Amino acid sequence: MGLSLAARARSRYPRRDIRRVRSTIPARGRVKPETPTPRLDVRNLSRRFGRRVAVDRVSLTVMPGQVTCLLGPSGCGKSTTLRMIAGIEPIDGGEILVDGRIVCDLAGSVPPEGRSTGLMFQDFALFPHLDVTRNVAFGLSGPKAEVRARVAELLERVGMTRHAGSYPHELSGGEQQRVALARALAPRPRVMLMDEPFSGLDDRLRDDVRDETLDLLKAEGTAVLLVTHEPAEAMRMADEIALMRDGRIVQRGAPYNIYNAPADLAAAAFFSDVNVISGRVQGALTDTAFGQFLAPGVPDGTEVDIVFRPQHVKIDFDRSGRGPHPTAAEGVPARGVVQRARFIGAESIVEFRMDFDGSILKARVPSVFLPKPGMPLWLMVRRDRCFVFPKG
Repeated sequence: MGLSLAARARSRYPRRDIRRVRSTIPARGRVKPETPTPRLDVRNLSRRFGRRVAVDRVSLTVMPGQVTCLLGPSGCGKSTTLRMIAGIEPIDGGEILVDGRIVCDLAGSVPPEGRSTGLMFQDFALFPHLDVTRNVAFGLSGPKAEVRARVAELLERVGMTRHAGSYPHELSGGEQQRVALARALAPRPRVMLMDEPFSGLDDRLRDDVRDETLDLLKAEGTAVLLVTHEPAEAMRMADEIALMRDGRIVQRGAPYNIYNAPADLAAAAFFSDVNVISGRVQGALTDTAFGQFLAPGVPDGTEVDIVFRPQHVKIDFDRSGRGPHPTAAEGVPARGVVQRARFIGAESIVEFRMDFDGSILKARVPSVFLPKPGMPLWLMVRRDRCFVFPKG
């Protein structure tokens, strides 16, 4: 039989060292991994303007190198939230922490320049009377040699070295955005706050600049909180999306999860066009013209909305009137009459007036498919791509 751990320690170390050796042996079951500290931690943040509640107990965390998007329609409170975190808008409740340190609560507030946060707006806010080098150096302190080195490093990383002596009016929109990013990163902020920073760029340039910006921010280990009202931008950029509505975060999660498991009808509709049909639950099932849909956990008699996206509508091209032969996943076919069809590039959108209730449903079809108005076709809906929500 082998020696015990303590016996092996006694044979190797003098008696006076045994206690020190034992103290280095972790107790079984007592070691807990350290929970990483969020770079940005917002807890129950609130803001009111008179009787209107603009931000209502918003909580979120952003880790180093993570991009979180505050997504929602105009007026939902996302920009106000960002301004409170930046320190340029007072709070009416809650607290804000950066790297575990409280920078704002009801007891006091650290000024914006002391919060280690960078801020980028839609209009870039470059100083027109300063060239690129002095714009990036603005706000930096310390020995001149260190400032020059930091500015040179950032201009090289954003590809603007050859424009170091240019003025903002001599730059394109994309170039101005790169300079604004370099200026925001110059003080090495722990958190970068971005309010619709790419909306002023054209679509083709926007994609390139967004990708370059994210690569640089992640390389710096900066936590990013980005405000946008565009679902496509949030899906492209975010590690996590916080969907806001009426001052509250109604859903948080990874883009894939929040798109494929929306919290409610409004959340599903915010990300894309949706089709909605109605029904009433009986025995955890809802009868519709497309067959029965499962509604587990919904009380009998409850009216529900069955929601599905146009790309999940299958069109059958059998014109015999007998209808298609559906699979179990596709359910029962229902007939609709084409109202109009249009080609939008990579796909076509076809609108149908349904026989069963006269409603309009949309279908997205890859490539070119332009049936004439008045043509009857059979439609089916994929069960695994439908959402069932109680009405209201």
